[in-house]
Amino acid sequence: MSRRQEQLINLLLREPGWITAGSLADLLGVTPRSVRSYIAQLNARAPAGPQAAAPHPASSDSSTSNSAAPRSTVAHSASAQPTALIESGPAGYRADRAALAALRSDSGRASTRDRLHGLVHELLEAQNGIDLRRTAERLYVSMATVEADLVRVRELLAGTGNTIQRSGARALLVGDELAQRRLVSKLAHEEMEHGSFDGEGLRRAAGLGSLEAEAFGPFKRELAAQLAEQGYYVNEFASADVVLHVAIAADRVSHGHPLEGTHLQPSAQQERLAGVVGALASQHFGVSLGQGDLQHLASLVLTRVVASDGSAGTEVPLDPEVERAVIRAVGHAAEEYLVDIAHADFIRRLSLHVQNLVHRAREQAFSRNPLTKSLKSSYPMIFQVAVSIASDITEQLDVLIREDEIAYIAMHVGGRLERSRRAEAALTATIVCPGYYELHDLLRSRLDESLGPGIEVTAVETRTDPDWAGMDTDLVLTTIEPPVPDERTVQLAPFITDADMQRIAAVASRRRRTRRLTRLRGELERYFSPDAFLRPLRAKDEEDAIRQLSAPLLAQGIIDEDYVRGTIERERLSSTAFTESLAVPHALTMTARRTALSIGIAEGSIRWGEGRIQVVALAAFSESERDAFQTVFEQLVEVLSERESLQRILRRGTDFGGFLDELVAVIDG
Repeated sequence: MSRRQEQLINLLLREPGWITAGSLADLLGVTPRSVRSYIAQLNARAPAGPQAAAPHPASSDSSTSNSAAPRSTVAHSASAQPTALIESGPAGYRADRAALAALRSDSGRASTRDRLHGLVHELLEAQNGIDLRRTAERLYVSMATVEADLVRVRELLAGTGNTIQRSGARALLVGDELAQRRLVSKLAHEEMEHGSFDGEGLRRAAGLGSLEAEAFGPFKRELAAQLAEQGYYVNEFASADVVLHVAIAADRVSHGHPLEGTHLQPSAQQERLAGVVGALASQHFGVSLGQGDLQHLASLVLTRVVASDGSAGTEVPLDPEVERAVIRAVGHAAEEYLVDIAHADFIRRLSLHVQNLVHRAREQAFSRNPLTKSLKSSYPMIFQVAVSIASDITEQLDVLIREDEIAYIAMHVGGRLERSRRAEAALTATIVCPGYYELHDLLRSRLDESLGPGIEVTAVETRTDPDWAGMDTDLVLTTIEPPVPDERTVQLAPFITDADMQRIAAVASRRRRTRRLTRLRGELERYFSPDAFLRPLRAKDEEDAIRQLSAPLLAQGIIDEDYVRGTIERERLSSTAFTESLAVPHALTMTARRTALSIGIAEGSIRWGEGRIQVVALAAFSESERDAFQTVFEQLVEVLSERESLQRILRRGTDFGGFLDELVAVIDG
């Protein structure tokens, strides 16, 4: 399977509905014709079944289609034929998700990535190196292909402490045991990035041939249970990483590569955790780990999985330098982005997390976060606050913080902000309920019980002729018919039903969205200008795009060169491609003379980090307009993240006026 086909499969598996050939082409950086070719090749590999799918002629130019649910293109046949993995129709393509995922799993061993991983494992096991010519013969590939794979292997070695020594056709991997385990972990984490979180996928990627995939799940569950019994909180995502490292240690020990013991005296905590890990490794992986491995894994558990619940013997001492750095970083982010996070309990928890993060970073043993992409796309403002905190901590503690680690900080920030965000999103409501005795009280009680804090009842009208025009709340919940119903009115039965509750929730959701997007529309009209609209944007990479979009703002004196450099530096910390189509580059400091947006639209797509995007919205924010940051930044990402809305804007927004008109129209719904 080619790399492009793998990328196409990943896109189709993430897309819940139909997606056009044009959209897929833009995301892959190829032509729609190439997309159709890849799909035909994938469908040709489908297993035999009772049905066959014929390509629909409309799919060839469906990149502009707005059709509703497409007609089925499955043609019945009396004889068994290949079943379509990817169905085509007027609205584009849609995957049979289960079948396509199975194809990816079955084809994994033959992929370029797995051949590369196989070469790494061969180097790991060969104490005297490998003969590249023999490797090429065994794999039935050319020597040039193996040489190309070796170049990629060298890229994988970056940051692991390993190197490759060449002597003619012979290649030798050089690195100590910890460095080699770090490399195995990197291979498995790369597999995680491609969506394989199952035990078999990780076992194969890490080359753990001596272990059973079925042992991973029970090990993790029992580890979490035993740690909880000893008074520790368990990080579910990081515990999967610990299981992987224990499995790597067990496999390496079974092949005669143990870690030597250290001369350091382990703490009581480490001894207890070492006992837990050792017993579970023996039970599930059938390997007895030595003192060196157990000490290393116990330390790893302490820096990845656990935080004390405060009970005796579980306290984790906090480094004062780390705590001071976190206090400064949180204070700066709270002031800069106007977020309510500077609380002692939050700072304590985040400091413990950062302390563990610092240990991982200095050991070059980072934790992966499977929620990184979804956090960036769904909560861009929270992620931005996390980037600010990470940037300050990086500067103060001189430690590298990668994007997955930033995502963990974002989870802390999001947890702290969730309560205040819910409060800000609360809607006001008026109840209109003329009735007998205490009917309105019963109605209000039921609404409070069912709707919770999301809707606050601020007025109750019990007259049959209320002042409808004077009601200024977000919602009007009435048991009598209003003279002129509007979008905020929900008519209810006197004794409220589940159907009534669903209708209230639906109207409330629309009102919240309308409230947010109305505010956004006003902000956008202030911050856009015709001079800062580039279509087509032709840029070779993200830095080139940032410089092109900065030029009109520089010419207007809105920003200076320091802001441009700060935007490029922010991009290096963590990609601002918050969705697969949109990037919003900006600096961490709000030093623009006034808030402004510079928009660039690519014809097709441009390369941005490891992916490709279509729209770039460079944001310049000023200190005096910090409140605009949350409105513009978060809601602009929300609007342009909706595929249909984005395609409409791209299709019709050929100039600045058309772009702004379509953006406002999309906001208005």
